[in-house]
Amino acid sequence: QVQLVESGGGSVQAGGSLRLSCAASGYSYSISMGWFRQTPGKEREGVAVIGSGGSTLYADSVKGRFTISKEKVKNTLDLQMNSLKPEDTAMYYCAAGPFFYSLRKEDVSYWGQGTQVTVSS
Repeated sequence: QVQLVESGGGSVQAGGSLRLSCAASGYSYSISMGWFRQTPGKEREGVAVIGSGGSTLYADSVKGRFTISKEKVKNTLDLQMNSLKPEDTAMYYCAAGPFFYSLRKEDVSYWGQGTQVTVSS
């Protein structure tokens, strides 16, 4: 059973930075991983994805500000978030799956429990 545990959320002022991490365990095959976010009353949306080979996808809203990376030895996934905006405020979820390389939540097989990011103006 794949387990994903996020950490690193918090509160920051607009223009600041945060780094999210996700510890993954319980899999023995190559998987893609990513970050999604959700605010109350809205659909969960894809933020960034990294494939098993290292290729990346980003939502247009975060391109140039967010960077996704994966540490293979430690089985961790990071999201470096710079130049944060109030509209980045959301619950951020780590996601993974064996056939997952898109920003569509329907393609995700496994989810973490989420970590809150709050950006104040």
